[in-house]
Amino acid sequence: MSENPSVLTEAPVPKPEADILSPTTSPNPNSVEDQSFISRTRSYLLEDVRPSGFVEFELVLLTFCTGIQDAISFPDYGCFASNQTGNTIFLVVALILPWLDGDTFFVPNIGAALGFFLLGGWLTGQLSHIIGARKRLWLVCCNLVQAILVSVAAELQLKYGVTGQGSMAVVAIGLLAFASGSQVIQSRSMKMTEISTAMATAAWVDLVIDPKLLHVKNRPRTRRIMFLLALIGGALLGAGIYRVAGSAVAVFVSAAGKLVVAIMYLFNGADKPKNIESDANC
Repeated sequence: MSENPSVLTEAPVPKPEADILSPTTSPNPNSVEDQSFISRTRSYLLEDVRPSGFVEFELVLLTFCTGIQDAISFPDYGCFASNQTGNTIFLVVALILPWLDGDTFFVPNIGAALGFFLLGGWLTGQLSHIIGARKRLWLVCCNLVQAILVSVAAELQLKYGVTGQGSMAVVAIGLLAFASGSQVIQSRSMKMTEISTAMATAAWVDLVIDPKLLHVKNRPRTRRIMFLLALIGGALLGAGIYRVAGSAVAVFVSAAGKLVVAIMYLFNGADKPKNIESDANC
């Protein structure tokens, strides 16, 4: 008898697992496209925004919104939401001349404005160091949060009316000041300190002492002029709206401007990545 096993008795060779399965499934092109879209969107949102003329326009628009806010904050609350030079002086004067509190200014409002401004600047600035000050998503979120805070302040004014003193006044001015403190960080991160979006004193001084003041091509000079004109224009509009429709409407307009800037940051150009390979070959 042959030692070779019979074909009939030979154990069947197991087929590869792939053969047992039903017809081979090809990857879903829609799924691949979705993943590619998500990846591109994520990369786009995490890009660093490039300082440009478009950024200058955005900062000027924010300055315009600041002018609107400060035009209504002083007559309503006896302090400034953004101009902390005036608030600092008022606070020191109140220590020496306390009887002026409640007449010329309101110390609780000044304290809230200065404190929340610093808190907004500190929190935004420190988080910017961690996240990336010019990340597109971060800039969009910052301006969106600022728009929400200002909108809440306007809603409080609309619902409860404007009261110069008391808890509602402190909350409203605190919201406006926090948003302003967060806002001023952007000009620093974009290396455009000429458009601070809030403080005018340094801009006036730097403008008049500029040795190239009358030169045709002088970008820093032009930025300072745009900043000052935007601040003045915003204050004029804010005062006009305050006189005709009330402060709540003016604050809503300021919030709308901040929302527009948040959307605009989605369309800014991005910084080009550094060519590491070319540097290594040098």
